[in-house]
Amino acid sequence: MLVDLSIGMSIAARPQYLETPVSDSVNRQFILTRRPAGLPTPEDVVRRETPIPEPGEGEIVIRNLYMSLDPAIRGWMSDEPSYLPPIPLGSPVWATTIGRVVASNSPDFSVGDIALGLNGWEDYSVSSAEAATRLEDTMGLPLTNFLSILGATGMTSYFGMVDVGKPRAGETLLVSGAAGAVGSVSGQIGKILGCRVVGIAGGEDKCRWVVDECGFDDVIDYKACDDLTAAIAEKCPDGVDIYWENVGGEMLDAVLMNLAERARIVFCGWISTYNDVEKRPGPKNMWQILAKSARMEGFLVSSYVAQFPEGIAAMGQWLMEGKIHFNEQVVDDLDNALDAFHMLFDGRNTGKLIVNIGDFDD
Repeated sequence: MLVDLSIGMSIAARPQYLETPVSDSVNRQFILTRRPAGLPTPEDVVRRETPIPEPGEGEIVIRNLYMSLDPAIRGWMSDEPSYLPPIPLGSPVWATTIGRVVASNSPDFSVGDIALGLNGWEDYSVSSAEAATRLEDTMGLPLTNFLSILGATGMTSYFGMVDVGKPRAGETLLVSGAAGAVGSVSGQIGKILGCRVVGIAGGEDKCRWVVDECGFDDVIDYKACDDLTAAIAEKCPDGVDIYWENVGGEMLDAVLMNLAERARIVFCGWISTYNDVEKRPGPKNMWQILAKSARMEGFLVSSYVAQFPEGIAAMGQWLMEGKIHFNEQVVDDLDNALDAFHMLFDGRNTGKLIVNIGDFDD
């Protein structure tokens, strides 16, 4: 798949290709050796060194430059039914990466092309050309932007809000995980579309960032809150028309008690449960969905891939107009990937978490 991001439209793949041998060095990989119970440990995800792969027919080898760390990866490590099959034991942990093609056995990619796709926690990935996206024009923007605001993260916020949340001017939007990569952008899109936006975040610094930088109208610090249900009622006196759900658990129960009539819950994630060793009881207040004639809808950004040019164009316009602010937290070195992944769950990150895989010319 080839996308020209300067115009936001698909264009034809080039016919020529070059095949270049890869230099003699090792490929660091982080291998899933067992299903984690709770946060993954170094015994669950083991570092190893292997030879750099060679491309088979129709394949390319990508020197990964940057790697996206997302809460969903924790679900892929488990063997419970989901929208993707589990990561096979003995395979590298999956992640979206962006990098340079260093060897090609496909007419669709040349050496030096920038390629994006679902690859592994590793220096070098071999990928079918069909599974990779070539970035034709990066518009002079940092490559990390195509893992954040102009990538799946930004598109999750855009299509989840526009297509699922369907905001109307004057409505109240409540966003959990408001200082996170998706939540912070989702709230700003709601603000652009005329909503009054309240965030839920943890800690003074994150709450300050959500209001001062992202432009939310108000924020609730759940870490300093004894009664979250009452706090939501105070900040959203007319009820919650749209709830962007990133967290689940007790937070969802508190929101359910504050829904407005015909509320919409945009089900994006339940990060509070991803590392549970035992399944916790489900939400206690689901009756409110019926009582308020509300709707709760899950969605996957993969369902909108064909519409990404629309989302990229809209996000690009808002960025140029200064209406969208975002934060990228880049951790250096692939060897720090597992500790960086923990940051998603222990509150140490703000915004989009990315690993700079190594020191090389990008």
